[in-house]
Amino acid sequence: MSEVNQKRFNFKLLQQIWVFVKPHHKKLWLALLLTLLLAAIAPLRPYLTQLAIDNLALGSYTLLRYSIFMFGVLLMQAALQFSFSYLANIIAQDAIFDLRASVFKAISTFKVSYFDGTPVGVLVTRLVSDMETIADIFSDGLLLIVSDIMQMIVIIGFMFYVDWRLALLSLSTLPFLILATRIFQQKIKASFNDVRNQVAALNTFVQEHISGMRIVQLFNHEDVSFKQFEKINKAHRKAHIRSVWYYSIFFPVVEILSALAVALLVWWGASAAIKSNVSFGTITAFIIYVNMLFRPIRELADKFNTLQMGMVSGERVFKLLQQTDKSETSGNVSAKNIKGNIRFENVWFAYKDENWVLRNVTFSVNAGQMIAFVGATGAGKTSIINLLNRYYEIQQGAIYIDDVNIKDYNLMELRQAIGLVQQEVFLFSDSIANNISLFNESISMDEIIQASKAIGANNFIEKMPGNYLYNVQERGALLSVGQRQLIAFIRAYIYKPAIFILDEATSSLDSESEVMISQATNAIVHNRTSVVIAHRLSTIQNADVILVMDKGQIIEQGNHETLLTHNGVYKSLYDIQFNTVQPT
Repeated sequence: MSEVNQKRFNFKLLQQIWVFVKPHHKKLWLALLLTLLLAAIAPLRPYLTQLAIDNLALGSYTLLRYSIFMFGVLLMQAALQFSFSYLANIIAQDAIFDLRASVFKAISTFKVSYFDGTPVGVLVTRLVSDMETIADIFSDGLLLIVSDIMQMIVIIGFMFYVDWRLALLSLSTLPFLILATRIFQQKIKASFNDVRNQVAALNTFVQEHISGMRIVQLFNHEDVSFKQFEKINKAHRKAHIRSVWYYSIFFPVVEILSALAVALLVWWGASAAIKSNVSFGTITAFIIYVNMLFRPIRELADKFNTLQMGMVSGERVFKLLQQTDKSETSGNVSAKNIKGNIRFENVWFAYKDENWVLRNVTFSVNAGQMIAFVGATGAGKTSIINLLNRYYEIQQGAIYIDDVNIKDYNLMELRQAIGLVQQEVFLFSDSIANNISLFNESISMDEIIQASKAIGANNFIEKMPGNYLYNVQERGALLSVGQRQLIAFIRAYIYKPAIFILDEATSSLDSESEVMISQATNAIVHNRTSVVIAHRLSTIQNADVILVMDKGQIIEQGNHETLLTHNGVYKSLYDIQFNTVQPT
């Protein structure tokens, strides 16, 4: 789990959050004005109570008048408090709306390598629960702290104005309360930090295991998974119980100190009242002042911890925003009209350190040609198409399309010019039409239907309930592997790419679907550069160039007929797949 800054208060982080609050500064200033008004009227009710008690002898009419005044002040406080709370939450949600959008947009620019090493559950935590915790900085943290401190200052000032002796007596337990609050604040911050870490761990585990529940059940791994979950769940519970334990100690301490202050006030005030040095109305008012003073002090500790939790979450979120592992989009050459000439020159590539996946790879293919890659798993075939799409960056060498280094192309346009169909098809929990268009409103339903007909998938789609509006559910769970693959073909075809890539796209298809795909592929690759990675050699026999790879290097090169005559690796693969090996 990520480490967070353990400083008491991070003003730099608050400045970063302020960037998202600044567009809503008018609401913020209005909320601060409301805090001033709330602070100004805070002592009025106790003071009116004091006057009412001290003037009981003047009759019921005077008592009624003071009661009406107190009721009016109460209504005013309620209206101001409602307005303040509403504004604080609106400010928080407006800021979080903008921040969440910025974070999601940033995540969409990260390199694929970032997602290789970051659990999905961690990112979900950052975008959801961490965001809500940051929102609490304004709705339940900073603004309420300012409001409470303002009211405390006004109340203490008013207490000294009325009677400095009673004020000192009322505040005699305050140093002990401040000490207890400081200790509680330090302990609960560490506890809350642990809670956030355990929430992220729980989210990660649940995300992965629910997504992979079929595998869990297939291998009868339910008991093992449950034991793992139980361990993480216990750590999560333990972190929460620790925070509850601190609260269970702190709040009774506050109540005892508050009660002690009131007891001292009553003991000394009663003797002073008997001597006529202090009125009973003043003593009653001070008892109310003490309760008004100690309540926000008790809640301040909780609000400071809410603020600190928001800071902890904020550090995590802004660390994500400042992530430097982003795709380089600085290229300014347009890729809208590329022809499709591809050239790799002495390309070396490793996913990590110098564990080379590709070693000095050099090849070229002309626009409109088909180039195919074959070889054992881990030979580097898929890495080539990952580099062509710039999902990863090479360490040495250069890759060109139409004699332009792919780093010089506009990244978005480059990827739009390349249609990719992979073996593992990801479908969103939405309609078939939206999974084909990827929610691009510029693509009409007619275009979707025409593309489906070109691929040969229109018949199966129209047989589905609701046909193109049929919801395929998460990851296309309601479709067969072949049906998901056909939708992926339509998705790639509808964008009319100049380069078409098939990454073992037919290896999971049944015979009937493979025939449909083969027929559609012939139409799709016509006048397009096509890059095909396949285990089934029957799908690449018409390729212009076939490259045989082993351990990141090209070991054989030529067309189907040429490679068969070489009697090398390709010939061996062909003999195995088509059972042409003669018995000895």
